[in-house]
Amino acid sequence: MNAKEIEAELFAMRDEKYATFQARIIPTVAEEKILGVRTPQLRNFAKKLIKDEGCGTFLKKLPHKYFEEDQLHAFVISPQKDFDLCLEQVEAFLPHINNWATCDQLSPKAFKKEKEKLLPCIKKWIKSEKTYTIRFGIGMLMQHFLDENFCDQYASMVAKVRSDEYYVNMMRAWYFATALAKQYDLVLPYIQQKKLDAWTHNKAIQKSIESYRITAEQKSYLRTLKVSL
Repeated sequence: MNAKEIEAELFAMRDEKYATFQARIIPTVAEEKILGVRTPQLRNFAKKLIKDEGCGTFLKKLPHKYFEEDQLHAFVISPQKDFDLCLEQVEAFLPHINNWATCDQLSPKAFKKEKEKLLPCIKKWIKSEKTYTIRFGIGMLMQHFLDENFCDQYASMVAKVRSDEYYVNMMRAWYFATALAKQYDLVLPYIQQKKLDAWTHNKAIQKSIESYRITAEQKSYLRTLKVSL
């Protein structure tokens, strides 16, 4: 399957009304680059593309023209089982990600079993100058290092990130809200001691209060820790 055939399949699945909706919630992608193909269709297409001899060529043809091609790329990479190959593919793709949806859909299965090899990569990504590389790094830290693998160093890494980018700070807030749900006593000092910038601090509290994993008593206390912007 070549590039034109892949594009033709995507166009055959397009939904213009859905594309208009997506353009509203993914403002960093030009509306004309969104076809409106729904996620289940893209996932099914990715399964077919993975088995096609043209898959490797598709992955190397960067940057892609359409949002759906980026989504397809993420869905093709994510099931990869070989850590080193997966990492190579992720590293090649990350600089070209230009929206939160593709960034958050990229969830490589190979990373789950190789956390010692993954951690240095996360540390590098978080220090990147690219918005969605940073967001991806924080997302991987949240996904793989908030349970039995958690340590204070990881929360500190996220707290030290400073950015004017909305999509970076929203992920930082999401990280701390999730960390409060999973490691409340260990993470609470970051909120009590105001180690985050004011916007991220308040957003983390807001998202925590919205979580069913935070107790009513904890929510009541967190409300008292909000700061003035």
